Amino acid sequence: MAAATWGALLQGLAESGDHTLVGCDIDPDARASVADYCETTDDLAVAAEADYVVLAVKPDSVGDLLPALDLDAEQTLISIAAGVSIDYLADLTDAQIVRLMPNLNAETRNMAAAVTGAVDDTVRELLEEVGEYAEIQESEMDIATALNGSGPAFVFYLIGAMADAGVDSGLEAEQAETLAAQTFKGAAETVLQSDQSIDELIDAVCSEGGTTIEGMELLWDSDVEEDVASAVHAAEDRSREMAAEFADE
Repeated sequence: MAAATWGALLQGLAESGDHTLVGCDIDPDARASVADYCETTDDLAVAAEADYVVLAVKPDSVGDLLPALDLDAEQTLISIAAGVSIDYLADLTDAQIVRLMPNLNAETRNMAAAVTGAVDDTVRELLEEVGEYAEIQESEMDIATALNGSGPAFVFYLIGAMADAGVDSGLEAEQAETLAAQTFKGAAETVLQSDQSIDELIDAVCSEGGTTIEGMELLWDSDVEEDVASAVHAAEDRSREMAAEFADE
């Protein structure tokens, strides 16, 4: 998830045109994957000079890479390395440390992100440019990883299920996908902008004897809510397991 998410974050920030972005990686394929959005280099010294350094590597690479960067207390490290705690990072660098869990939707500047640590106004401004964010406690990072990090896949699945229902009843696949995806997009924006609760918004769409209440009665009587919650908690449990595995190494 980290590589795709980092590329999405770069793409979203690049579209704002307000930043100097440099992607540093020894892997030429990794550099090529982000070359459309930023300058690229394999020179670690270039990354080490930045005011804000985003660490987007596999957890087992952190111990070797971070000391080599030799960041100082005037710099900020933004880590999206899954399961790597602030305490662990603090033993390897003098930089101010931020842990960030962005998601794939950064590429369309609709990201949901969870962030903790030394979050300053510059970090907040960066996140606001690519979507919405929540400042959380580090102890909440596992559930955030499941909710907004893994969440896009769960939403894609539900969009696909609705689109498939449309195709089953005669819509063209492209038509059904457009209607389902735009409905999710609009409903999500309504939730973000409305002062009403989720239940109040559902009631606003339902009318007695209408089509929506018929479908909602089926959902209310089903295990869908529990199944979705189980999917989120399964991802949360795996995030916690990964963090424990890393800590034990």
